[in-house]
Amino acid sequence: MSRIVSFRGQLADGAQERISLQTKTGETGYRITKFQIMFTDPGVTSSEHVVKIYKIEQTTIDGLIDFNDNRLLGAGYIKERGNDYYGHAIGPIVFDNEIFNQDIYVTHEAITAGGACNYYIELEQMPLALDEATVATLKDIRNND
Repeated sequence: MSRIVSFRGQLADGAQERISLQTKTGETGYRITKFQIMFTDPGVTSSEHVVKIYKIEQTTIDGLIDFNDNRLLGAGYIKERGNDYYGHAIGPIVFDNEIFNQDIYVTHEAITAGGACNYYIELEQMPLALDEATVATLKDIRNND
């Protein structure tokens, strides 16, 4: 039987946050079911934000989105043009077929104007059989290269 766990937070420009998920046996798996991002000051400033979710810690935080990166679990982009009340969003897009059993990392890059960005993530939590846990862990280990 699965259940939903949620995480929310606010990331400064260039920040990364670790969401701790790993267990001793690795027999708990997760899948992203919802990923949302939002300005910290809607309608006030002009800004652009890229927020991404990764399977491993990132050494460089940037605004580039590469769907060929097998460590990427999801990405979102929002743009606001201050008092004009014009907002634009792409995504967020998540790869919901990815099951993982290790910590994940959320990054934020403010493309213009700096500032922070809010995020909200829902994960479906599910038990993994020993062979499934082994496969998920091995995939995570390989992604570290």
